[in-house]
Amino acid sequence: MTGPGPLLSARDLSVRFRLRDSVVQAVTDVSFELRPGRLLALVGESGCGKSVLASALLGLLPGNAEIRGEVWLHTGSEPVELTSAPERVLARQVRGRRVALVPQSAATALTPVRTVRAQLVETLRELRPGKGDRHREADALAERVGLAPGALDHYPHELSGGMIQRAVLAFALAADPDVVLADEPTSGLDRPLVDRTVDALRGIAEDGRAVLLITHDIAAAERAATDVAVMYASRIVEQGPAADVFGDPWHPYTRGLLAATPARGLHPLPGHPPNLSDLPAGCAFRPRCPRRDTCTGDPALAGLPGPRALACARPPNGDRPC
Repeated sequence: MTGPGPLLSARDLSVRFRLRDSVVQAVTDVSFELRPGRLLALVGESGCGKSVLASALLGLLPGNAEIRGEVWLHTGSEPVELTSAPERVLARQVRGRRVALVPQSAATALTPVRTVRAQLVETLRELRPGKGDRHREADALAERVGLAPGALDHYPHELSGGMIQRAVLAFALAADPDVVLADEPTSGLDRPLVDRTVDALRGIAEDGRAVLLITHDIAAAERAATDVAVMYASRIVEQGPAADVFGDPWHPYTRGLLAATPARGLHPLPGHPPNLSDLPAGCAFRPRCPRRDTCTGDPALAGLPGPRALACARPPNGDRPC
């Protein structure tokens, strides 16, 4: 991929949770880059490890998590390796400041007994020390995400789901972050609100930030993404420019995801994803793969000619898998 260097890069990132009688392999050897002006959509079925990945990037994992690999934040005066950074650095310099999180459940992210404005003004005072008219800044943030400033004077329960989602986006932009992580930001929204939400995220990227959109909504990813990574059973199995991956998917799992969308006939993928505490050896998708009878290899994500990468034991034939 050409253009400016990444604002955030992950290399061989793995996350394990040790339970009393098992180990959950939540994320395995994941690598990707978030670049300014681009939106990377991380797509896949529920339970494949997407949200754990977002938590790992910000040091929000529980105490029983074991993390391996590196995550570098390339903003500020010097790069910061996030997986080994002390909590004081993550809390005071990274979270909400250089990297903002749009949480999965927007309605529960706000205090119900205070107006949205009171909470946003308090956030601005914390993240933007010094003088300034915080109420005017709050109005500007609201307008930036397509929310009428008057809506800020309401309590969260008085706003619609779409208005709450836009309010949470305003909170994420309060410190003018370099990177925005949006974890399933369209859950529970109807299609027009989904479109407005992902359009706002795409606009944030076009303003020069790097955006990671975590979603199982393929239509939302197709609408907003410049790049896409497809995740299955804790691993990325295909990634590349969104137009290429969605227009000509190479991995059989990617093809199955796309075939299951309404725009492509609603052909559901057979079977279910494996339990992350009991992953099969080799290719985890093999039990569901239409080519499993002719495939015996153990895939690893490998770069192909051009900007795409694929984890499939059947190698490309020319510029496509055989």
